[in-house]
Amino acid sequence: MLPPLYPANLVVEGRACLVVGGGPVAAEKAAALVACGADVHVISPEVSPAIRALDVTWEERSYTPGDAAGYRLVVAAMGSSEANSTVYEDAEAAGIWVNSADDPQHCSFTLPAVVRRGPLMITVSTGGRSPALSSWLKERLGTEIGPEYEVLMDLLAEEREAVRREGRSTEGPNWRKALDSDMLELIKSGRVADARERLQACLSSSSD
Repeated sequence: MLPPLYPANLVVEGRACLVVGGGPVAAEKAAALVACGADVHVISPEVSPAIRALDVTWEERSYTPGDAAGYRLVVAAMGSSEANSTVYEDAEAAGIWVNSADDPQHCSFTLPAVVRRGPLMITVSTGGRSPALSSWLKERLGTEIGPEYEVLMDLLAEEREAVRREGRSTEGPNWRKALDSDMLELIKSGRVADARERLQACLSSSSD
């Protein structure tokens, strides 16, 4: 069993990341890194068309000890615990964060299931113990948290910036009062302008 995990959101944009493996799982991991702006390089004896279609560089060869050097983050996705172990030990020795797909014992970090609504990100993790549960919960959250939450977040962010421009503390207004109002239902029904007014009214009353 893994020890308690420390949650963090990594900024990988413009940073060199290595994916070891050329199959579907490696393609999925590489695509997720590319989507976040990482500079991804792939090493595998065979590189699938799915990986070749991504904005990555690759080498068709076996992993060699020392390949992890110079990368900020490494993902091993070779479908073999023994092969992943080689990459893990190499990256660990170099002080580089490494994830081994479906192999939690060879991870210095794990990857949660993710639901994204624009910049809003909700993650589910079982510490590597049950990826199936993470995936199931992700699907449930994905149906419950629709695009209206992105609109809600945008309204809150805009109003927060307005408060800051006025020179007021963003800690003062009662944001919870606004969130507990019918703002979300107004957004769901397409009444975004009314939702904005409700937000402003709630914040105004909380500052009186």
